[in-house]
Amino acid sequence: MKNIRIIPRLDIKGPNLVKGIHLEGLRVLGPPEYYAQQYYDTGADELVYQDTVASLYGRNSLTDIITKTAKNIFIPLTVGGGIRSVENINTVLRAGADKVSINTAALRDPKLINKASKMFGSSTIVVAIEAIKNGKGDFFAYTDNGREYTGKNVIDWAIEAQDRGAGEIFLTSIDREGTRQGFDEELIEVVSKKIEIPIVAHGGAGNLQHIFDVIKNTNIDGISCASILHYSLVKNIDISKLRSMEGNLEFLNSEKNLDNNQNYTLSEIKNFLKKKDINIRANSK
Repeated sequence: MKNIRIIPRLDIKGPNLVKGIHLEGLRVLGPPEYYAQQYYDTGADELVYQDTVASLYGRNSLTDIITKTAKNIFIPLTVGGGIRSVENINTVLRAGADKVSINTAALRDPKLINKASKMFGSSTIVVAIEAIKNGKGDFFAYTDNGREYTGKNVIDWAIEAQDRGAGEIFLTSIDREGTRQGFDEELIEVVSKKIEIPIVAHGGAGNLQHIFDVIKNTNIDGISCASILHYSLVKNIDISKLRSMEGNLEFLNSEKNLDNNQNYTLSEIKNFLKKKDINIRANSK
């Protein structure tokens, strides 16, 4: 049985880690480097950095954050957001990323997947798919955090991405993202039946049972979580040390009331899965 990777996703706007629901209404949670270090220290298998507004504004601003992170963290780092060319990919990899995640640019020019996989190797190229289910029960790919409809069927697009050389699919359910209602197992299942490359599922984790269920019921290679992990650490953030006051600081300025949701550390998640006889990677440190 394959090992399941547990991968924190860090959505970044400007210099800060942010989190919302359906990738909207973003709350500032603090410096991404702090969270990345905590996740590394507690056994994350990989990390994902995503610039949440890069494609919207035609920019990529993560280079400095990547470089700083790569100096202290020695697990695979995937970076996405605003990557539009092989030159952008090269810049991000040289800054310290191990893999790049492309979405908008690949949908606009699918040949970018061919070029990138040939130049940097398939294992370096992740195609991110943001999926929304329509009223007829079909899943379609979106860009710009679920804002822009592409008309591309998710299953067809996943197959094409694989055929063009992608080494992995990062599959986000926009319908479930940030809701804590559980992963969209239907979405994962219909995609996994059609492709052979690894799938990392993202969107919807609200408790330990959700994580166990998606691993048990679908053919995924990894899960990516955000809220369920971030909110277990946010209580330790000193707001006076934030490098920018950009964004919605109301959550941090409140007494960090974490709703009534359950939040977990990586160690708690891994220990739970071990007790359920799920194969997970040993801690990297």
